[in-house]
Amino acid sequence: MFIFKEVIMSIFANKTLLITGGTGSFGNAVLRRFIDTDIKEIRIFSRDELKQDDMRHLYNNDKIKYYIGDVRNLSSLEDAMFGVDFVFHAAALKEVPSCEFFPLEAVKTNVIGTDNVLTAAIAKGVKKVICLSTDKAAYPINAMGVSKAMMEKIAVAKSRTVDPQNTSIVCTRYGNVMYSRGSVIPLFISQIKQEKALTLTEPSMTRFIMSLDEAVDLVMFAFENGQSGDILVQKASATTIDVLASAIKNLFHYQKENVVIGLRHGEKMYETLLTNEECASAIDMGNFYRVPSDKRDLNYDNYLSKGTQRNGINEFNSSNTRMLSVAETMDKLMEIPEMQREVEKYCAQKGI
Repeated sequence: MFIFKEVIMSIFANKTLLITGGTGSFGNAVLRRFIDTDIKEIRIFSRDELKQDDMRHLYNNDKIKYYIGDVRNLSSLEDAMFGVDFVFHAAALKEVPSCEFFPLEAVKTNVIGTDNVLTAAIAKGVKKVICLSTDKAAYPINAMGVSKAMMEKIAVAKSRTVDPQNTSIVCTRYGNVMYSRGSVIPLFISQIKQEKALTLTEPSMTRFIMSLDEAVDLVMFAFENGQSGDILVQKASATTIDVLASAIKNLFHYQKENVVIGLRHGEKMYETLLTNEECASAIDMGNFYRVPSDKRDLNYDNYLSKGTQRNGINEFNSSNTRMLSVAETMDKLMEIPEMQREVEKYCAQKGI
């Protein structure tokens, strides 16, 4: 695992960090890591005043400052960026079905919003911006994935317009974060509590799974090791939806049969973290892949004589990575504090 404390002590001490979409699962995970360190200030930027107020009461810490605003609004970002050293850009529309029905809203937040974040960061002299992307941006088939793919393209293109010594822009791309807002795990738990059957879209569907701590580790690895224009990918393990459901049912000692309901709007059978085309230039960094940006300019004549030599790396997707067993998935789920509390509470109530 990435050694977080060393990075904090050497880089983040007496610095100011802004987290867009900071009231979400990722923002809270970062706060838990940073709150007791020597960081000077953490700014939570979001449009949800209720969640900000909840966080204000939960953490009750003067290091945390709250900014109401929307990444769609450049001026609100410019106000929040003043004096900021680093930005973690996590604000996004992430629900696949809702983005399918309202694709322009996904564009406004995920595409235009990202351009606004980067424009404000460059203008205010932010040293480094880490943009959070998703496996759905690789070979995208749904509006959410397409908008996130465009987010990555904007970040890479923007990195070419600014001296990396002034502002460095790096992307991370990861799969499903367990127990994050909108994930299937809280849905399964809710169905168990209501004594309903678990609804599976397609049992053989595969998905990368990682914890919130692993998501933060990836961002911190990208922060320390990424060069401007890079996309960093973690070599995550995966599981089928059927195995995930079985693992959760085992933890809760739940016996009711599952119900298969079929694919939702815009869903894939498996997700990709590293495309076959990106493999041409990807660099294997042990537990991570680094995809450097294409540094060629618009001199098309050179394309006829100067190509890119492929390396030996192959496409990395949720069907060719290491697949977790039911027991391994149970162990991974129980690394999540929220899952531990839910299991203990449920079993106590049922006398299990």
